[in-house]
Amino acid sequence: MKTYGLIGRSLGHSFSKSFFKNYFSEHSIQARYENFELETIDEVSSLFEQEISGFNVTIPYKEVILPFLDELTDESKLIGAVNVVQILNGRKIGHNTDAFGFHQSIKPFLTNQHERAIIFGTGGASKAVEFVLKKIGVEVIFISRNPVGPDQFHYDEVNHHMLHGCKLLVNTTPVGTFPQVDECIDIPFSALSPEHLVVDLIYNPAKTKFLERAESEGAMILNGNSMLREQALKSWKIWSEQ
Repeated sequence: MKTYGLIGRSLGHSFSKSFFKNYFSEHSIQARYENFELETIDEVSSLFEQEISGFNVTIPYKEVILPFLDELTDESKLIGAVNVVQILNGRKIGHNTDAFGFHQSIKPFLTNQHERAIIFGTGGASKAVEFVLKKIGVEVIFISRNPVGPDQFHYDEVNHHMLHGCKLLVNTTPVGTFPQVDECIDIPFSALSPEHLVVDLIYNPAKTKFLERAESEGAMILNGNSMLREQALKSWKIWSEQ
């Protein structure tokens, strides 16, 4: 029986294990999926010594895992982050299915109003979101606790004018993830409108405070559940070489 899994620092919030357990059961696949909590990315070396056929990567290791891999796909090189590792003939190959998952999940909701976007966070997930949005012609700015460069701004700088000009908001930070469900990014939500599409990549809880407050202003909202499903199915296609 082949083993797959997920690496991250804290995985109590993750639905990946239950998703793959159900998927394997439904499709009569002889495989198992485990969570591997690592205190530091250096611990991944011991995981490679085990009999594991591939794994997903989540916060905070999507970028720092790159030096531990033998090869990167062209897309993961461009994005600069990996969320899937395929182990093929002993070689550790990094892939990015976050971009695919995000694109698939957001496609039905995009309109010509969404020409400019604000991405909250600058980690590995934000890079996949930026890659997708720029590819489809959406201008992007970032909100960060430590802004660097002309396209990054501090949370204190988010104002009505900025939100009026950017009708697509994407939270890629873990703020509001279970069990810290009362936490919320602080922005002037009153600037939001029914023209806004507000996306939170968090899927546990299904509706974060960020999405609740956006919805109360009439904005269309989308959580990370469909992205999770799409990127997970793509992960399996990579591992099973379909």
